[in-house]
Amino acid sequence: MLSRRDFLAGATAALATTLPVHLGHAANAGTGLNEVARRSGRIFGAAVRMDQVAAEPRLADAIASQCGMLTPEIHLKWNSIEYRKGQVWYQPVDALVKHARRQGQMIYGHTLIWEQGTPDWALHHLHHEKDWDFIAAHFERLLKRYRADIPVWDVVNEPIDTQNGSNGLRRNTFQRIFGSGYIEQALHTARHFAPEAKLMLNDYSFEYDNYVEADRRRAFLKLLEKLKAKGVPLDGVGIQAHLDLGKGPLRHQTIAPFLQAIADMGLEIYITELDVKERDYRATAAIRDQRVADEVARYLDIALDQRAVKGVTTWGLSDKHSWLKVERGDRVDRRRYGNPAPNRGLPYDVSMKPKLMYKALERSLGGSLS
Repeated sequence: MLSRRDFLAGATAALATTLPVHLGHAANAGTGLNEVARRSGRIFGAAVRMDQVAAEPRLADAIASQCGMLTPEIHLKWNSIEYRKGQVWYQPVDALVKHARRQGQMIYGHTLIWEQGTPDWALHHLHHEKDWDFIAAHFERLLKRYRADIPVWDVVNEPIDTQNGSNGLRRNTFQRIFGSGYIEQALHTARHFAPEAKLMLNDYSFEYDNYVEADRRRAFLKLLEKLKAKGVPLDGVGIQAHLDLGKGPLRHQTIAPFLQAIADMGLEIYITELDVKERDYRATAAIRDQRVADEVARYLDIALDQRAVKGVTTWGLSDKHSWLKVERGDRVDRRRYGNPAPNRGLPYDVSMKPKLMYKALERSLGGSLS
């Protein structure tokens, strides 16, 4: 993570010089993937970091021309906002909000509660004080500050764990201290401070036909049913959709009923973190790109048949910034599967040239909701 000093000395200066030039491209914002999505009543977006946008003109141009919605990749998480107790750092999010406002883009709020996105000092405080008002104060700061600019929020991120969890819920700090009702409490707290926002739960690994993901789908639906039955304020869900070429085929009979069950509860669905994890890196770039594009097309052809799916966000635009190249790279048997750097699972390559995944998105987003 960038230090505050590095960000303020570099990216903020770039905002004052570089970005206004590229804002001239905002007139093109209706000609790319978001325009295609808009014609079918949806929105397309990407996760971004403002420091990268400020430093890379071609990335800034692509975001301006392709996206109607931007998700702060890291800078809305608690451990970025307040890495050290009392030292609050809003600058990256403020810069992104300002940028999006000038582009006519929406901000998707990610995220209020996530174990891995919570600073150590806050986790330590919670263990010792068991104080929900402490969490509520964090919610209040963010939700009130960005009330006019962020209409959708992931209130709880990744609450499901069917392998090591408790009744399907992850044994995170919040669950251990406040019990499984922390999810309900978080949603009520968020509604109190953001009465007009759409409140979401966001989670992963619901796509493939294996016993782990089948259990995760059941646990997630059970949670949603419980919350809805109790009248808890929940407006929708985020389905991360980190696709994986090593997990076998995507099946309509697996994905479609799951999405339909969510829709039947009156909930909206956003695909929030779409990308593709490769497994075999030995083929040419062209073949690898075709495999990625085919997987995206297979998934979206199923998912976008569901009217409740309102938007698609990729977790980044360019392979250069993909979390997968760092997260998975050293785990690959290079002698068997080849060099994984970089993973080619996003719409643009490291040089910001659109790939076949871009075309797959364009085709799938162009489908009709009627």
